Amino acid sequence: MDAQASKPSRATDGTLAAIDPDMDDHLSRLLRKLSRELAQSEQDAMLHTVREASRLGEVPPAAALRAIAAHAEHLRPRLDALLVPQQPLGVRIGRLVGRLFSDARHYFVDRVLSAERSYRATLLGLLHGVDTARLLREVAHRSEEIRLFRLCDDLIAQREPLIREAERALAWFAVHPDTAMMTGARLALESAPSDPVAQPVSPPRS
Repeated sequence: MDAQASKPSRATDGTLAAIDPDMDDHLSRLLRKLSRELAQSEQDAMLHTVREASRLGEVPPAAALRAIAAHAEHLRPRLDALLVPQQPLGVRIGRLVGRLFSDARHYFVDRVLSAERSYRATLLGLLHGVDTARLLREVAHRSEEIRLFRLCDDLIAQREPLIREAERALAWFAVHPDTAMMTGARLALESAPSDPVAQPVSPPRS
């Protein structure tokens, strides 16, 4: 019997097939890469949202960002339990990169951006994090990593409404164009302490 004829073909639904012996390795590498990226984006969701909110003060956009930060902190133990044992160094590096990017934005870039533009940039980062979780969820499903699949599913289901609320809060800048046009440096002088990272964030009610 012809060996070529006996090879299984790729399934029409896109599931893995034995036609490529390296496919499992590619999937495993993608899983690890996305896990590190999720650790990085969740670090940013915890850290930069609070910094952005501190610059803005007690206003609706800031409240929306603080809710997202609280959600990220609430999920942190589950994320650690799944990712740290598998990639202790990779997760630490991912979070370090997230912190460095946040520091660069907070101390340099956001100082010269207008408040509304800095806020929109933060929203883009949050959307990128959800997209990362969405792809990781599919990879976890194909890799039969059920706990990771469920974590990503919960993150997406709970985070998306919070981001939509933050997007709706953009309208506040239209009502307050003076604040919208202020640079981060000027806002920092007129609002709360510039780096509130050490301040605790209350988790959302279950």
